[in-house]
Amino acid sequence: MNRKMVYFMTGRIILMVGALMFLPLVVSFIYRDGGTLSFLITIGSCAAVGLGLSLSFKPDSQVIYAKEGFLITALTWLTVSAIGALPFVISGEIPNFIDAFFETVSGFTTTGASILTNVEGMSHSMLFWRSFTHWIGGMGVLVLMVAVMPNLSGRTIHVLRAEMPGPTMGKLVPRLRDTAKILYLLYIVLTALEFVLLLCGGMPMFDSAVHALGTAGTGGFGIRGDSIGSYSPYLQWVIAVFMMLFGINFNLYYLLVLRRFRSIFRSEEFWTYVIVVLAASGLICWNIFTRMHYAFPDAVRHAFFQVNTVVSTTGFSTVDFNLWPELSKTILVLLMFMGGCAGSTAGGLKVSRLVLLFKNIRRELRRLLHPRSAAAIRFEGKAVDNSTLSSVNTYFALYMGLLAGFVLIVSFQPGFNFLSNFTAVVSCFNNIGPGLDLVGPSANFAGYGGFFKVVLSFAMLFGRLEIYPMLISMSPSTWIKK
Repeated sequence: MNRKMVYFMTGRIILMVGALMFLPLVVSFIYRDGGTLSFLITIGSCAAVGLGLSLSFKPDSQVIYAKEGFLITALTWLTVSAIGALPFVISGEIPNFIDAFFETVSGFTTTGASILTNVEGMSHSMLFWRSFTHWIGGMGVLVLMVAVMPNLSGRTIHVLRAEMPGPTMGKLVPRLRDTAKILYLLYIVLTALEFVLLLCGGMPMFDSAVHALGTAGTGGFGIRGDSIGSYSPYLQWVIAVFMMLFGINFNLYYLLVLRRFRSIFRSEEFWTYVIVVLAASGLICWNIFTRMHYAFPDAVRHAFFQVNTVVSTTGFSTVDFNLWPELSKTILVLLMFMGGCAGSTAGGLKVSRLVLLFKNIRRELRRLLHPRSAAAIRFEGKAVDNSTLSSVNTYFALYMGLLAGFVLIVSFQPGFNFLSNFTAVVSCFNNIGPGLDLVGPSANFAGYGGFFKVVLSFAMLFGRLEIYPMLISMSPSTWIKK
């Protein structure tokens, strides 16, 4: 294993994150909120650690194989989360490091689960940093590195495969760096468009910035106690629509730019995603309109918003859906598992995996009835090979096993019932944010003990990195020299 390359790239990424902290530093200067020193110290720490790793482990070869890709991804996210927690701790706004680590992991993994009980009391720079971690983690720390840093090995595709969500990761164009640039350009354009539309709706500039960053990364950190509830219906509709857009595979936006409309309309994953969102919104709208007597326009808006905040794994809220009827809550919990499309900033199992799982089940049922049949599974107009199907099945088995394990561990926390613990784990593992009952939209995760916050932090990392990088990095055989 090329260990020097693992530590070298980790150091380079830490330097990049330190550079990105100049943005919240500028916010601190503008608002004079006392966060300047915290960010300066953290930037200095990033420079020291990043340069130390980069200079001490300069590799003889920049070749990166699959194992190095997984390790770089896992180490990067753990280290960046620990360093990203420092401004909160140094400023005293989140004095406990475990709490700050939980909040930062939740930010970078675009989960949106929080331990803060008074978010409105935080300074502007810290609120901006919370939401900015969503934006950085949404498209991926390593994707950004590949886009902006020259002279990286061509084998960095192993790094991107370890970080990008979905069963497969391909190139939009032949050069990997150009693919990363295109993805980030689309990401920036959509973020800027939402920012402008929020401004046009009367939302203050700072609020527009942090909510655009949070929506783009499908993160969901709010800056008010009621999340999006106190904003106007127009602003809620804008955020709801953009949550849905950021849950779509970014490759489709590139095809849209190229005017390859036929390829978009033939996308099974896209239409499955759209149909599920509309069907779930319709059912919940009917349920809350008839059972809770919402005005019909409000029922439509709240249903569409909450479906998209869950299916895109963003985590904003306009109302406390914990108070909704059981049918509506059940639909939302099921959507937590599905998540968005592969190649989006959303979490969850991903629509493409679920489509392949159901197609494989249908094929196996057909084989039971017709043992000699040999029907191939097709997805997005292409035949799916057995290795892809096997990897999807393996991932699903690991997903369910880890989910059960995390639920079992968290159940040792006193004072929390099964519904709260189960939805807390589901929410963290699928990078959603709020759960139900004691961790619902109007509550938070502050009641969990330090050990359980660390466990839930690792659940977020496992979910965002789609299991394998964290699993491989924790395996003793990975580190034992052979």
